Amino acid sequence: MAARFDDAQPELKIICMAGCARLLLKVTRVAVPGHKLRNKTVTHMKSTIVSRNGQDWTKPHPQTSTLCRHRGKCAKPILTLLLSFIVLSLPMAARAQLQSVVPGNTAFALNLYQQLAANPGNLFFSPYSISTCLAMTYAGARGNTEAQMSQVLGFGTNQQAFAALFGDLQSELEANQETNVLELNIANALWTQEGFPFLPAFLDTATTQYQANINQANFITNAPAVTQSINNWVAQETQNKIQNILPAGSINGSTRLVLANAIYFLGTWTYSFEKTNTTTQPFFLSSTNEEEVPLMHQPVSSTMYKYMATTNFQAIALPYGSNQDAMLILLPTQVDGYQQLEQQLSPAFVSGVLTQMTMTPVEIFLPRFTLASYFNLSGTLAEMGMPDAFTPGVADFSGMDGMDDLYISFVYHKAWGEVNEAGTQAAAATVTGVATGVIAPNLTPVFRADHPFIFFIYDTQSSSLLFMGRLVDPGQTAATNAVPSSRPVMSVSAGKVILTWPTNSAFTLESASSLVPPVVWTTNSLVPAVVNGQYVVTNPITSQQRFYRIIR
Repeated sequence: MAARFDDAQPELKIICMAGCARLLLKVTRVAVPGHKLRNKTVTHMKSTIVSRNGQDWTKPHPQTSTLCRHRGKCAKPILTLLLSFIVLSLPMAARAQLQSVVPGNTAFALNLYQQLAANPGNLFFSPYSISTCLAMTYAGARGNTEAQMSQVLGFGTNQQAFAALFGDLQSELEANQETNVLELNIANALWTQEGFPFLPAFLDTATTQYQANINQANFITNAPAVTQSINNWVAQETQNKIQNILPAGSINGSTRLVLANAIYFLGTWTYSFEKTNTTTQPFFLSSTNEEEVPLMHQPVSSTMYKYMATTNFQAIALPYGSNQDAMLILLPTQVDGYQQLEQQLSPAFVSGVLTQMTMTPVEIFLPRFTLASYFNLSGTLAEMGMPDAFTPGVADFSGMDGMDDLYISFVYHKAWGEVNEAGTQAAAATVTGVATGVIAPNLTPVFRADHPFIFFIYDTQSSSLLFMGRLVDPGQTAATNAVPSSRPVMSVSAGKVILTWPTNSAFTLESASSLVPPVVWTTNSLVPAVVNGQYVVTNPITSQQRFYRIIR
């Protein structure tokens, strides 16, 4: 259950942030009539971070552009936490107020992770992006819809105070950039139906507190063009890492409002991995299955890292730049131990790990990897405890237009991330549609991440979680273009057959031992899990053949 903003414990310093940002070298504030936006000249990093396909992440020489930015192996499974650090120049009282949004955001991030992690394979998402997009939507929620969203998302019940603090937090996260080593950009925007009577107070909260651009659109007559426009905005704000987040048909004549958040992060390691040290070595997918992957290596030296070890796992923080951001990795002792480690994830657990780490020289092995995920979170969020928001005739978003005719029709989220010898690049976006109707080792420790792990990217001063994920298979192709399926799908992964079908359908899973007539189909005994609005059944492949069908 997510802790709410107004129940926050001051000593808990983890905020759930799912966005990333750009390096700001020059900042010019410009007054724009009717909008509180800031134009910033962004000089791209001179240091070159090269991706696996050989393309630069950044330009080799300075190049300026103006953009409107809103405020605001031996291998074992690893639990990775990516950390972002920003020093906040605030009085203690003001900082404590901002910290009050951290527990709710973090609790929601970890609760959502548990839901999404039920799906097999790699996982990556930005809890901050999701929280931000839904926070803008929450501003218009009232009654039981508001109460359910507050409980699930960990939002404060005082709408005005919560929106102000969430907006201030976004501002502080973006405020402290680092030349040539760190970029962070967070952007928000709304598209409203032309002529629809949205309440001025709702739109003012979006522009003033969340620094969102307001765009007029005609969903009724021009839905395809508006969809393309929103997809183009997301691509631009994420350096083209997130594309086509809205599938064709997601926006239609009943759409009245679309809210979007985009986040982009680019950070160089403080102590980079030499490419000459990267070799192909086994990564253990499980205790019985392995594959060859590029494993980066950082030999032991005088360099000190924040590190801790227990009988169950190791933890290490790999800093970016001047240690304003870091990646925290939790590596289970057992090759198959990441799922047990996942079950321990909580705000108190993560906070405890960060507190107990000490500076130690460490030899590090870490795979290069690229991750991508794409979700329609509507079913997941409803199952977590906020179904009213997605139910026409029940949802109450009267804070948007003074009536109770609106409901959330979709929540799409797409994320992408890459880790290599130079650093980390990550991006994510969330689009919501609203429609009508410790044990210390005696020897120098070796941190060998050659099996599945979990990771987060977060701000160290506020402990805000920006991104979260899990690496199970570094060799898996990262593809984000597939729309979350509304039909039955079968796949094979790591020696298992995986069957998924939507929960809102009348499909039934059956199996047979032979297709020789007469075929005897029986209801399958496997109990499906519910993940992201889909039933999921995983069955190990054995020497005994089995046939499956999903019918209705």
